[in-house]
Amino acid sequence: MEPEHHQHGYAMKKDDLQKRLKRIEGQIRGIQKMIDEDRYCVDILVQISAIKSAMNQVGLSILESHTRGCVADAMSNHKNEEEKIDELMDVIRQFTKN
Repeated sequence: MEPEHHQHGYAMKKDDLQKRLKRIEGQIRGIQKMIDEDRYCVDILVQISAIKSAMNQVGLSILESHTRGCVADAMSNHKNEEEKIDELMDVIRQFTKN
C-alpha cells in the first residue's frame, strides 16, 4: 500500500529552494576550481563561509515551513502535539550544532 501523498510546507518555495541549491552547487564547483588553481587559502575560506551561510538560509527556510505547516497543523488539530514539539526541538538542536 502506497503512503498517502502529503504536500510539505516548503512545496510553495520549491522553485526558490532549487535555485538556491543550484547556486550553492556552482559555488562548490568554484571552490574545486580554486583549489585546482592553487588559489590563496583565505579566498577559499571566504567562499566556504559564503556556502555555509547560504546552506543555513536554505535550512532555515525549510525549518520555518515545517514549523508553520506540520507543527502548526499538529497543534491546531491536537494531534501528536508533544511528538511534534519534540521532533522540532531535536531538529533545531541538530541544525544549530557547530
